[in-house]
Amino acid sequence: MIPPTTRARIVCAATACTAFALLTVAPSAAQAAGTPDQRRACRQDAMTFCRAYVPNVKRITACMEKNVKKLSPLCRKQFR
Repeated sequence: MIPPTTRARIVCAATACTAFALLTVAPSAAQAAGTPDQRRACRQDAMTFCRAYVPNVKRITACMEKNVKKLSPLCRKQFR
């Protein structure tokens, strides 16, 4: 079993790598990942409900839409 702190570092590294790849390689893909405000509003919910789909933006988005009733109010606003 991976210790929680190590797991958190792996998730942070994966998220950072995904963000870097989206921003440098494919600007249109970066736009698909949402605006900085949208990402900020939903980051915690994405990690809570959709962690298994990181770094696949389409699958994360589908997961978030499926769980929209469970999302925080600020994040839920992003899906209206």
